[in-house]
Amino acid sequence: MIIASLLSLLLAVPAFSQDIVYDAGHNVTAIYGTWSSGSQNVVTGSGFAQPANESFIYPKTTGLSYSFTTDGYYEISRYRMTGNGTTPNCITGVMNWCHGTYALNPNGSITMTPFGDGYQQIQDPCAAISNFMENYNDTELYVLWNIYQDAVKGYTLQLYQFDGSPLPPQYLMSTSPNMLPTQPLRNVTPPTTSAGNTQNALVLTAANAGERRWGAASLTGVLTVISGLGIASLLL
Repeated sequence: MIIASLLSLLLAVPAFSQDIVYDAGHNVTAIYGTWSSGSQNVVTGSGFAQPANESFIYPKTTGLSYSFTTDGYYEISRYRMTGNGTTPNCITGVMNWCHGTYALNPNGSITMTPFGDGYQQIQDPCAAISNFMENYNDTELYVLWNIYQDAVKGYTLQLYQFDGSPLPPQYLMSTSPNMLPTQPLRNVTPPTTSAGNTQNALVLTAANAGERRWGAASLTGVLTVISGLGIASLLL
């Protein structure tokens, strides 16, 4: 009975998200600029990705960084390490970079549509191919976002992925976005998708969830979103 109630509540989240009002209590500053997580060693721009020769400059630590312009462009730099509980020496490293255009949707979500020249490097010492590059051109959906004031770090951006799981918080580094040129930077053929079709974007997101999920997805993440929408009391 409890599980059924939870499922019905989770399915209702998109409808409730339409009630979000973007006021000073929700976002204490604009999203424009460059944000970075943790020790802020991962930063968008020329210090991370080199699209001309499809390479990366490795930062000192893992993390992620998002940049947004006032006229609708974004860039993402991500570096993560994933351990293997059964085989401790099989640690997978992923360097990921992409950029394109974004839309702040009326229902409180963000849609990010790539130019088509993104790429990532995957290193896995225990795989058949231990180090390879591949294109990364997924449309990404973030179902909720907000900016708040952290007592130590200052302005903090919290993004929630398509499944409700929260990304690590990112802290404002600069109100001027640190980005590569906002145009295609590699000679690649972009994927064939229906531009402006929200349903296709959602289907694409679900189909590539393993590539797009940059944190552990869990019911806790979804409930965090619900709590932010002010309906957590319905679980009691």
